[in-house]
Amino acid sequence: MHTPSRPSRPVVNHGMALFSDQPGDEGLPGRERRLAMTAVMTTTTMAVFDGSMVNIALPQIARALDVSAGAAVWVANGYLLSAAMTLAIFAALAARIGFRALFTLGLGVFILASLGCALSTSLGMLIAMRLLQGIGGAATLSIAPAILRSVFPNRLLGRILGLNALLIAACTAIAPIFGGTLLSAMSWRWLFAINIPLGSIAVMLTLRVISGKRAAAREPFDFAGAILSAAMLGALIMAANTFSRPGEGKPSPAMLATAVAYGLAAVIAGLAFIRRQRRAPKPLLPLGMFACARFSLAALTSLASFVSQGITFVALPFLFQSVYGYSAFMSALLFTPWPIGIVLAAPRAGRLADRYSPAIISTVGLCLFAVGLALLAQLPDRAQAWDIGVRGLLCGIGFGCFQSPNNREILSNASRENSGYASGVLAIMRTFGQCLGAAMVGAILSAYELSDSDLLKSAAQEAQAVRLSLWAATAATILAIAVSCSRLRQATSAWNTRR
Repeated sequence: MHTPSRPSRPVVNHGMALFSDQPGDEGLPGRERRLAMTAVMTTTTMAVFDGSMVNIALPQIARALDVSAGAAVWVANGYLLSAAMTLAIFAALAARIGFRALFTLGLGVFILASLGCALSTSLGMLIAMRLLQGIGGAATLSIAPAILRSVFPNRLLGRILGLNALLIAACTAIAPIFGGTLLSAMSWRWLFAINIPLGSIAVMLTLRVISGKRAAAREPFDFAGAILSAAMLGALIMAANTFSRPGEGKPSPAMLATAVAYGLAAVIAGLAFIRRQRRAPKPLLPLGMFACARFSLAALTSLASFVSQGITFVALPFLFQSVYGYSAFMSALLFTPWPIGIVLAAPRAGRLADRYSPAIISTVGLCLFAVGLALLAQLPDRAQAWDIGVRGLLCGIGFGCFQSPNNREILSNASRENSGYASGVLAIMRTFGQCLGAAMVGAILSAYELSDSDLLKSAAQEAQAVRLSLWAATAATILAIAVSCSRLRQATSAWNTRR
């Protein structure tokens, strides 16, 4: 079919859906598509590199700023906390101010906060800059998939999301090695400074090709819903992290009381948020989207799977370094087969999802992922590097088969006028799942921590904790499979009808 140089683009309500759901909708012309994709993927590269390399640098940051390792952990946790608390807010703001304005604003905040991180002279200043960086990152991550959907036709959505998953996997594989090399020659401050040129390129491309259209009339913003959503997500994350404080040992009555208080605050804020969304004239997050069973089940599947990934990504470095005694650089190499598996599987799974039922493909991927995690949990005490690599590769292939088809299922079961909200839900499930997974590992490690100085006994306890964490990841994946299977009949029937 011939595509005109500038296809018609009727504006749908809320101003964020700049393209219709009609069969002839082709999004942007080819060259502009590529530039828009470059802007989104450059931003994604920054976010992935920033997270992976900063985790590796935490020991060096602790030494440079003369703080404890437990305190330095908040350099990583602060970013995730502020991002998780603001994702829903920015997904809603996109409907009011448009993709270009929000994406550019988020990039600007991220760049300035990166500069602030590089210039930080104390832990307090660094954590404050990381909190600000998380807010800027949330502004871009909340709408990045929606931008890709707006510039590409629906028939190409699966393969584009597959390419995006491939990029994330490649960056995940390269970032630890690149970060370790950079840290061996330069200061940790350069890990943040590198975001400045990359972010500037993304800003220029965003201003050039991403549409700035927004709603014809400014709509009221749900400030009450924004406060309640941030309080709910923040309290949940703080409750989970209560048990993951390094050096605290087994849970104390004070820790339990703190966790209960945070949990109650999260429940109260959550109930108030739901009530507010049902009554608000322009809700922060339209609850009507969740009336679609396929959308809701795909979102829950995503949450459970990212809990598994969050557990594994934190547990494996402890397994490689503390249990097997490998160096940080060798640990990065041992981890590499996982993202390689995603690189091999994600693009092909994305293309298959454009032709066949995404629910079936993602469920098969979850099954492979669960098998790989179970094999990792059963690694022997003296595992060979090739054995670790094969099991990690299977996990990566399984997760690659799952992720892009499931993302397609979430986005394609929301109308284009709600694509920004759907993109925000996707980002919330990913970030919140990873936060919960990391907190679970911290709680398990703290529960197994010994108060004496018997290093041999302590290493054995840590090995048990790591293996228990990997079994917990396997259980979370089995839960994801159960949720995913519940949508198969409905999804297959709808897919066959569409075809």
